[in-house]
Amino acid sequence: MAPEQTRDNIDQVRSYLRSADPVLGALIDASAPFDPREWPSEVPVMDLFRVLLFQIAGQQLSVAATRRTLGRMESLFGGHLPSPPELLDASPDDLRQVGLSWRKVATLREVAQRLSDGRLNQDELDQLSDDDVIAQLTAIPGIGPWTAQGALVLALGREDVVLSGDLALRKVIQRTYQLDHLPTPVEVLAIAEKWRPYRSVATRYLFSASPGEADSAT
Repeated sequence: MAPEQTRDNIDQVRSYLRSADPVLGALIDASAPFDPREWPSEVPVMDLFRVLLFQIAGQQLSVAATRRTLGRMESLFGGHLPSPPELLDASPDDLRQVGLSWRKVATLREVAQRLSDGRLNQDELDQLSDDDVIAQLTAIPGIGPWTAQGALVLALGREDVVLSGDLALRKVIQRTYQLDHLPTPVEVLAIAEKWRPYRSVATRYLFSASPGEADSAT
């Protein structure tokens, strides 16, 4: 089934989340006039390929380290991030020199190839459910759920996604909910269940209260 394409009024979303989770509600009230539908300024608006560049390059790295890698990649391609054909035309050795591991180089080349030959298409992914998008993306070697979920949020604008295995998010939840331990991914999903169908929005509120966590390793 295709996902719902309309988005509720942000005031309605805030009201819903306040009622569903008082802890999150207090954070929402303290965060005004934060707009959770605007991604942090360090992450520019990107299409699917550039989001996957960001996500794949950032696997097991901080956001700051990922930005440095992408900055070197922009220099390699004359001041911009490459398109799929441009990346395929580049030497794998040159891609390795910007700070990517060989595995990340191979994954990015496979993504670029699939986007170039039509096996992967953003317009078609827009019509799929979250689970079906994740299934298509994780079929690519080197892409796991964390990377696929990031693409859902950043490239496709899905509002009910939670990156339960993300270390930075787990740290924010531990502090916000005053837990005596770092929550497991399963525990994160349990806490986030009350946020449905706005788990992406709730996550952005959590990070807005702890912007330094965005630079934590994932």
